Amino acid sequence: MEPSFDFVGEVAAGVATPIGFGAGPLGERRIVPILGGRVTGPRLNGEILPGGADYQLIRADGVAEIEARYTIRCDDGALVYVVNRGLRHASLEDMARLLRGEAVPPERVYFRTAPAFETSAPQHAWLTRSLFLGLGERRPDSVRVRIYEV
Repeated sequence: MEPSFDFVGEVAAGVATPIGFGAGPLGERRIVPILGGRVTGPRLNGEILPGGADYQLIRADGVAEIEARYTIRCDDGALVYVVNRGLRHASLEDMARLLRGEAVPPERVYFRTAPAFETSAPQHAWLTRSLFLGLGERRPDSVRVRIYEV
C-alpha cells in the first residue's frame, strides 16, 4: 500500500535574530525565538502564539538539526502544543547564506520535519493520533512549514 498525504495547513511564523552559543563539541548551538504567526489550511487554523523557539544544532557536516516548540491557539480557542523536529541542509554556500539570514530559494534546501501535537481539546484529538510530515522553507525573518498527515 502506498502512503497518502492529506494537507492539514501551513504554518507561517515570524522569527527573531538567532541567539548563537558558538561552536561546541557537537556543533554550533542556536536558539531562534518564534515571534508569532498563523497556521491556515483546510483542517487546522489558528494563531501561533509568541514565546516559542526553534532550538538548533548546526553539525560539523553542515546539517541543521532543528526542534521547534510552540503553541497554536486554534480559531475555536483550543490550545495545541507543537514539537516539530527535523533536518535542514543545502550546499555549503547556501547553508552559509541561510545562517547569515539571507534568502535562499526553497528548492535548493532540504527542510523536512516531523511535527507532533498535544491537546486536551476533543475536537482536535485527531492531531494526537497520526504521524505528520512538514515541508519547510526558511526566509530571512520567517519560517513556513506545510504540514501533511501521513
